[in-house]
Amino acid sequence: MELTQEQYELIKPFLPVGRGNCKVDNLHALNVMLYMAENACKWRCLPKEFGNWNTLYVKITRWAKKGILEKIFETLRNNGICTTMFMDSTIVKAHPDAAGALKKRGLKVLEEAAAD
Repeated sequence: MELTQEQYELIKPFLPVGRGNCKVDNLHALNVMLYMAENACKWRCLPKEFGNWNTLYVKITRWAKKGILEKIFETLRNNGICTTMFMDSTIVKAHPDAAGALKKRGLKVLEEAAAD
């Protein structure tokens, strides 16, 4: 999915104005983010034609921390452009402890109790 210029005009008021020497325009950054969401790739695996992955990562991460992405997706959803977004276990990684896995230090406690 790529945003057209008309769709971009709907969300343009939410985006910050570039400061100084801004190499990546906002429309390009949004299209890269949508590409990554659609293909579930890692930042470092981003194709070279999109530009430097770190520059794009920093820009989009700042938007996420400021709540700009929430406003953008809400506007796109309200206008019927982007209707559904979801995450599943293939893109969300959890630590084994989050699933209730036993911790290694728990075995030492049992051994000490048996010795007493």
